[in-house]
Amino acid sequence: MTDFEDRKAYAKGSLQDLDNADIIGLLTQWLEEAKASDPDDYNAMTLSTVGGDGHPNARIVLLRSLEHTESGWAVAFYTNYQSVKGQELSAHPHAAATFFWSAIERQLRVRGPVTQMTPEDSDRYFASRPRESQIGAWASSQSQEVADRKALEASWEAQNNVHSQNVPRPPHWGGYLLHIQQVEFWQGRTGRMHDRISAERTGPEWRISRLQP
Repeated sequence: MTDFEDRKAYAKGSLQDLDNADIIGLLTQWLEEAKASDPDDYNAMTLSTVGGDGHPNARIVLLRSLEHTESGWAVAFYTNYQSVKGQELSAHPHAAATFFWSAIERQLRVRGPVTQMTPEDSDRYFASRPRESQIGAWASSQSQEVADRKALEASWEAQNNVHSQNVPRPPHWGGYLLHIQQVEFWQGRTGRMHDRISAERTGPEWRISRLQP
């Protein structure tokens, strides 16, 4: 057996009680403070979905924006619709996303229904990507088996030759909106007596509760 018994004392902050006006403002503030502490990876989030077998799946994706929609605020990310995550979201359009920022001892969790973004919004984002990434979206059948690395690189080269000028968005690639139905703020505290505040949408308002650690 290998032990992983390293200990860390959490003592960098606290979390005061919140009201309805604080929720999205605090979420945005935490993202900005995470960006200041870790500009490279602050927007990396663990996206959890449910497979057809009822088992969970999780992977890291990148938060690209917070969007205000008719139903409230949503987390935006982009991927291949035919990937495992895309297939799972098609069958079960709900997900959870988790951020963990070690430097500021915080965790942020959001849950809610997921919808595809409009083709126009996906087109706009795709046009902003580096050309190499645009070609990669055409070259990769995400989550599918490939013979070897050479075959993958050959596919990229082939697509690079096909799209020698502007690269259009593949029809199988685009954005998702994870509509924030529930959010939980976690701030590490000493003695493992962490602060946890949960907010769940109930119509236009949030039901806010403090949770035990």
